[in-house]
Amino acid sequence: MGRIGCCDVEGLRKGAWTAEEDKKLLAYIQEHGEGGWRSLPDKAGLKRCGKSCRLRWANYLRPGIKRGKFSAEEEHKIIELHAVLGNR
Repeated sequence: MGRIGCCDVEGLRKGAWTAEEDKKLLAYIQEHGEGGWRSLPDKAGLKRCGKSCRLRWANYLRPGIKRGKFSAEEEHKIIELHAVLGNR
């Protein structure tokens, strides 16, 4: 017997997030802070699993996420570290 995955529970939404869901998640985290991901969906009124909420926050909604190309400095640092560490 195996466990049911968190996102395989009946009635949970899958797929693309809506703007309304993003607003609910942002509002909840701004008021209550990060953490408690398992109970967050019920408290925030979302039909998602806690893991999905955590990943949405960490990968798309969290302030300070940098998107786009590496800067020249970042690229230089990567090349420099690769020369020292090599492929691992």
